Amino acid sequence: MRVLRDPQFTLPQDRGASVAIGNFDGVHLGHQHVLNLAKRPGAPLGVVTFEPHPREVFAPDAPPFRLMNATARASRLDKLGVDLLAELPFEDRLSNLSAEAFVTDILVGGLGISHVVVGADFCFGKGRAGNAVLLEKMGEVHGFDVTIVPLLERDNGAVSSTAIRRALTDGRPRDAAQMLGHWHRIEGPVLHGEKRGRELGYPTANMALDNLHVPKPGVYAVTVDIRDGAHAGSYGGVANLGYRPMFELQKPNLETHLFEFSGDLYGTDLSVGLVEYLRGEGKFDTLDALITQMDADSAAARAALKS
Repeated sequence: MRVLRDPQFTLPQDRGASVAIGNFDGVHLGHQHVLNLAKRPGAPLGVVTFEPHPREVFAPDAPPFRLMNATARASRLDKLGVDLLAELPFEDRLSNLSAEAFVTDILVGGLGISHVVVGADFCFGKGRAGNAVLLEKMGEVHGFDVTIVPLLERDNGAVSSTAIRRALTDGRPRDAAQMLGHWHRIEGPVLHGEKRGRELGYPTANMALDNLHVPKPGVYAVTVDIRDGAHAGSYGGVANLGYRPMFELQKPNLETHLFEFSGDLYGTDLSVGLVEYLRGEGKFDTLDALITQMDADSAAARAALKS
């Protein structure tokens, strides 16, 4: 997959792409449905998205809400067969383009698209002045096809990033996975921590949750993919997500103990999938009580993963 951050630098083979436009946060089943409708024989499959997310620009003081960072999103889109990812820098110039200018300057002049797929609620241009109906009309003028897709509905409602965030906030990772089409994953490098887990007999891989939506704090059964290095592979594990009240962490993080694993993971990229919420965070009177609980958590995680 080729990642393009300036539409003025398209290659000849990029032009004529059939693209889906959106933020693609989580790359959930609704997004995957849109991608499937964008596939056309003989045309590159493209995605047009924005980085940073427009909401981060317009509401910089709002709590973190993203389900995945740009790297994880690109990785997921690549796995889904996307040929071209136009990751447009959402800054003053782009955010101030009129809806008409976005079409003529970016989609037509820059990318040279042949077909575009958007959700029925798609809005674009300064002040969100453009909508799917305007895009359809401009497609007729500029010679590209437009497909407008209604929100994907499931038994319990529409599939959306908002609904997925709600499920994660409530500690319902399996419900989130039903909308995502995969486990909700937290991805990134393993960081140095205070190494308390090793002293307790449960060494952990520590990962930051910077700029990501924080699921319900607590202990989870998880599946872990080690992306690179000598230990590359898939493992089961148990993880604490949150603030570790016994040790009074100021920022949330993810601490994962991998089953049947021994080795150094510092700096290695991990992908940790949340499978089952086991319990909330708690403060223990003694380290022995904490270790007893960690033993019980590990047994519960193994049972959840086995089921």
